[in-house]
Amino acid sequence: MRRTGTGVRKACVVSGCVAALAVGPSSALATPGSGVSGTILATGTSEGTLNVKAPRGQADVVVRTITIEPGGSTGWHYHSGQLIAVVKAGTLTRTMDDCSVESTSAGSAFIEPSGPGHVHIGRNLGTEPVVLYVTYLLPKGSPLSLDADAPECATAQAQ
Repeated sequence: MRRTGTGVRKACVVSGCVAALAVGPSSALATPGSGVSGTILATGTSEGTLNVKAPRGQADVVVRTITIEPGGSTGWHYHSGQLIAVVKAGTLTRTMDDCSVESTSAGSAFIEPSGPGHVHIGRNLGTEPVVLYVTYLLPKGSPLSLDADAPECATAQAQ
C-alpha cells in the first residue's frame, strides 16, 4: 500500500511540475513590443467557413485596394489563385459562372476561387463607390486577373 501512495504522490508532483513549466517559461520570456504600429484597413465577417488554398510552389501575395464607381464593373474574368476580399464600403454584386448572383455589403468578407472554371463579374449597382481590400494568393508570376468571355447563361440572358 505504501508504494502505491508514494507512486501517486510522485505522479502528482511530476504533473504539477510539468504544468508549472508549461505556464512559467512563456510568461518569463514574454517581452512588450515597442516602436510598432498598425492600421486596420477593413474588417469583414464571412457568411460561412473560408477555405483558403494556397498555390503549389512559390506564391505571389498581393494586397490591393479596388474601387468600383457606381455603374462600374470588373468585366468577366477569373484568377489563377484564390482571393480573400473584404468589402470596406458599398455593396458588390457578383454574377458567377452559373449566373447565380451574390451581393456582399460593407463589413462582409468572401473568397473567390481560382481557375477558368470560376469566371465572374463584379458590379456596383449602388449609388456610392464600392471599396474592396483584396489579398491575392497567386502562383508566382501570374497576373492579378485574366479576361474571359461571359458564360453561355449570361449571353442567353442578355438576348
